[in-house]
Amino acid sequence: MQKLGAALQNLTDALPLLGASSEPGQALLDMIKKLAKFVPPGTMTPAANRNQLEATAMKQGQNNQQMQAIQAMRQKMAQGGGGGQPQPGAGGAA
Repeated sequence: MQKLGAALQNLTDALPLLGASSEPGQALLDMIKKLAKFVPPGTMTPAANRNQLEATAMKQGQNNQQMQAIQAMRQKMAQGGGGGQPQPGAGGAA
């Protein structure tokens, strides 16, 4: 339920950016009203909000590390470094 509460909070925070009277704002307001029916009051306490932010930051850090490793591998391959396993039968004694 905390994730659902966090999603609701994000949507609520985005509403002023769109303007409640605009067409996208009206659609967002409708979603907020529908979603709020399923999120019990008190779901997003300050501690729950902090936990959600920490979990998101941790996931983001892991994703950044993976992306950096992929980019480094691509650069190495683009420079002719290959880095793959030797092909069968290549460079072996006969």
